[in-house]
Amino acid sequence: MKTLTIVFFNLFCLALFFPAMAQHAQIQKLENPITVEYLKANLSKKSPKLILTPAIEKEIKLKLKSDRLVQNYYSYLKKQADSILEKPLLKHELEGFRMLAVSREMLERMGVLCMVYRLEKKAEILKRINRELLAVCNFADWNTQHFLDVAEMSFAVALAIDWTGEFLPKSTILLAKKSLVEKGIIPSYNEGGERMYWINSSNNWNAVCHGGMVAASLVVADIEPELAAKTIARALDKLPNSLAEYAPDGIYPEGPTYWGFGTSYVVVAANTLATALGSDFGISKSPGFMESADFFMQVSAPSGYFFNFADSWDKRDGEDAVLRAWFAAKTGDGRYFDKDFFEKPVEAGRFAGPGLVWISEYSQQKVSELPLNWRGKGANPVAVFHGDKANPGHYFLAVKGGRANISHGNMDAGTFVFELNGVRWVLDPGNQPYYPLNSIGFKLADYSQDGERWTLLTKKNQGHSTITVNDARFLVNRQATITGFQDSGTPEVTIDMTPLYGNNLKSLSRRFVKESNQSVLIEDTFEINDSTKTITWGLMTQAEVQSTKTGAILKQDGKTLKLEILSNQDLSVSVISLDPPPLSIDKTIENLKRIEIRIPAWTIETGKMNLKIRLSGE
Repeated sequence: MKTLTIVFFNLFCLALFFPAMAQHAQIQKLENPITVEYLKANLSKKSPKLILTPAIEKEIKLKLKSDRLVQNYYSYLKKQADSILEKPLLKHELEGFRMLAVSREMLERMGVLCMVYRLEKKAEILKRINRELLAVCNFADWNTQHFLDVAEMSFAVALAIDWTGEFLPKSTILLAKKSLVEKGIIPSYNEGGERMYWINSSNNWNAVCHGGMVAASLVVADIEPELAAKTIARALDKLPNSLAEYAPDGIYPEGPTYWGFGTSYVVVAANTLATALGSDFGISKSPGFMESADFFMQVSAPSGYFFNFADSWDKRDGEDAVLRAWFAAKTGDGRYFDKDFFEKPVEAGRFAGPGLVWISEYSQQKVSELPLNWRGKGANPVAVFHGDKANPGHYFLAVKGGRANISHGNMDAGTFVFELNGVRWVLDPGNQPYYPLNSIGFKLADYSQDGERWTLLTKKNQGHSTITVNDARFLVNRQATITGFQDSGTPEVTIDMTPLYGNNLKSLSRRFVKESNQSVLIEDTFEINDSTKTITWGLMTQAEVQSTKTGAILKQDGKTLKLEILSNQDLSVSVISLDPPPLSIDKTIENLKRIEIRIPAWTIETGKMNLKIRLSGE
């Protein structure tokens, strides 16, 4: 009974939260001519038709004779296929209420095995594809209580049937298509079921679930034309909700990790529709969507680590490189193509099979440069500053505004990360695994002002490098906006933080200035009111910290960074160790600490203050 209560509470919070997400963005409709008659007239009669086509397969075979990177990647796929043959078949196993790991593993297996089979025609691979399909299609269900699991499993099965169906037993094809209908598409119409908010939401679930249903529908259109047409038409009606989040500049408000998840299934929808029906109906032309690859690259530091705001993990991986290959193929722009990864591919992830299509389609037409200083708008506005052209990897500063109550949002407005000379001096704590929290009934999905979510170090403002007033939480529904950005001359950005504090403060703005390739100036200008008691300036770091008369010296990896208090010389820093973290359920980060400058309101005689801090290297 306790578990049910927790589930229903989380659903209540999500129901309140997700429908409101896209209100800030203008929804731009897609073309939607889909009817049964349209499918009959336009659906490709050739096999395969999902991402891979006979013409593309022919091109892959040609590239395998001439393109070294395609050869390298295909060698990786063959090794992966060999390793899959040694693994046990998948089982219907849940982690808490999720079966997502099983669905993702199935997708990776089918993409790899089916691609290798088409090019090698080895009987043992086809036999294994058949056994894998029989195993998952005989599951009692694909876990409709967590529809992401259904969506990814549906795409996996649809891909396998499309790519190798002509070689598989008819009984397997019938079972697989029946499963796509009964375990995938039909449950997607249970709008009153658990976590079915994705149908109308604007977060990554919308893209993933509709994308998976599109792929499934294209495969079963021959036996269920009305259901297929209805489902594809629904996706084209509802996908604009999540596509609107990319506007205007491509920033994905859920952060770079969830950019990969949500965007991959926008690509699935666009790519499968284009190869099967001849059009993606405007998906790839949605405002900000193609630019989102630039966003991803902008928030990827030279070290390979992200500006990991919202619920993002720390570092980019092979799956990101595979996804960006689609953008490279679509644009012909080499800046999206991760040549280093395809030289020595490892852990390409669940889109490994389609990845061979995307890199084979890539033909470099140009290699454009990312701007060294960049600002993007949207629900989570971000600004990024790099080093000069002679040494762009030397310097990385990224800052953000935003608000907490957006999908996967944190109380991280005003925070920043800073890398200099290959060292990440200022960090974001990033995400932490969900299951341990879910298993104890922690209300992670409660984005209300008093929600339990904000007690976690990774979620609360005290866990980020920002300004806290009266030790209080930020107001979850208030937005910090970027009010000024200067690229030329001395680059800088200003964020209006005032709305986050409510009655605790009259006003506060943060200004970050890239003074040189060795330093950043952080200027906080605030005005207190009668409710203001304490203002706390915070910085998160793993460095060793030594206090000085004017600030602190940070030491890490044999290098040094100076923190100087340029104004208010009577102020000093204190250091709070966060290893171990405050709560047993908090994420543990080795040597994590928070540098604080605490300013009692009674010391601000005029009611106004300008605090200047410089971080500079040697």
